[in-house]
Amino acid sequence: MFIKPEAAVAIIPARYDSTRFPGKPLVQIDGKPLIEHVYRRVEQARNVDHILVATDDERIRHAVERFGGSAVMTRNDHSSGTDRLAEAANDLDPDTLVVNVQGDEPMIEPGVIDRAITAARLKDADIVTLMTPLDPSEADDPNRVKVVADRNGNALYFSRSKIPSKGTTFLHIGLYAYRVRFLKLFTKLDPTPLEQAERLEQLRALEHGFRIRVVEVESASWGIDTPQDLERYMQLRRKPEASSQKPEGVVP
Repeated sequence: MFIKPEAAVAIIPARYDSTRFPGKPLVQIDGKPLIEHVYRRVEQARNVDHILVATDDERIRHAVERFGGSAVMTRNDHSSGTDRLAEAANDLDPDTLVVNVQGDEPMIEPGVIDRAITAARLKDADIVTLMTPLDPSEADDPNRVKVVADRNGNALYFSRSKIPSKGTTFLHIGLYAYRVRFLKLFTKLDPTPLEQAERLEQLRALEHGFRIRVVEVESASWGIDTPQDLERYMQLRRKPEASSQKPEGVVP
């Protein structure tokens, strides 16, 4: 596949051996694997030129190819999705824009992907990511990552814990956009204390002095981390009014 240097490439990391939900990318939803549902959503983003699934498992690669998608095989010893992403992007031009889309978010909205790409093309930050209003009921949930930003829209901190800044804390949406050059640099940086304490890779960038631009969007996207999340998502899909309702704890 020939990819122009100025292209925007969405890469979806997908590993089989998830700790909380083994085999998650291949779980069937309405006769299609979860990874296909995510792939189809990304296809609808106008600013995405190419889509790749980065995986370490032949079963996932075959599933992607069966529905007509593109997949690239990566090593099975990566400690994070970002490392897997960097390997998949290894042959891309350093200036190519890469969008890291989580492989467990079948409700990711094409429009928010486009907004991240638009912001990243301004080249005034090393990383672009997203945030959306935080439902107060999620403030204490460690599975919902919170973020606070400065007046210019740059991230100050991310946390799994409750951040005591009422009205100024947002829910982080784990989509990232960056240049291949920065992606390769990032994976060579030493892990940092805050990153290890919070188990959040983006804190490594902040602790090393890099700028993360956070774009505010209205989004109901959330990840399927556990079988319980999958059941909640399936219940939502069964409702005729699903497009206008949300599961408990999910922002509108």
